Amino acid sequence: MSAGPPPRFDADFAAQFAELLAWRRDVRRFRCDALPEGLIEELLAQAELSPSVGHSQPWRWVRVAEEAQREAVRESFLRCNAEALAAYEGERAQLYARLKLEGMREAPEQIAVFCDHGTAQGHGLGRRTMPETLDYSVVAAITQFWLAARVSGLGVGWVSILEPEAVRRALGTPPEWKLIAWLCIGWPEGESDVPELVRAGWEKGR
Repeated sequence: MSAGPPPRFDADFAAQFAELLAWRRDVRRFRCDALPEGLIEELLAQAELSPSVGHSQPWRWVRVAEEAQREAVRESFLRCNAEALAAYEGERAQLYARLKLEGMREAPEQIAVFCDHGTAQGHGLGRRTMPETLDYSVVAAITQFWLAARVSGLGVGWVSILEPEAVRRALGTPPEWKLIAWLCIGWPEGESDVPELVRAGWEKGR
């Protein structure tokens, strides 16, 4: 049932939305300042307005505040990052070594995002032939969270150089939960509408 007529978005809003998309960057450099009480909950509520296959809503957000858990996951990053560096050679390896690819020590808020492959919600609708749509639904929610965070002036960084099983063990999550993302969230040290990898010349290197 509709609560009223749908909103109409004017040209000014459309221009602002285009700016929002341009300034939504992957942030790795954060200030350590704490976030206002209740802000993360508000952003998660907005993220969960995201569509999901069969209305399954398979996203599981785990806020990680315990330092021991964060450190265990960062150790996984360090292992994976060292292996990734070893796979490059020459100038490309030198450039990779200079990149900052996570903000896990600085970001005041960190969230592990999982997809619950064991969820009964949705009764399997829409995913019998494409079960990966469960994962896609979580990615869509993450994107919505990212945009909502940007509106609030926050930066978000997606850390993917991790061992999913190591993360699951560190957090004690159920085996049917698949890791989709580790998000670092906080006030960015600086802001730019140009991706950091572009500024670093990653695509130009040999």
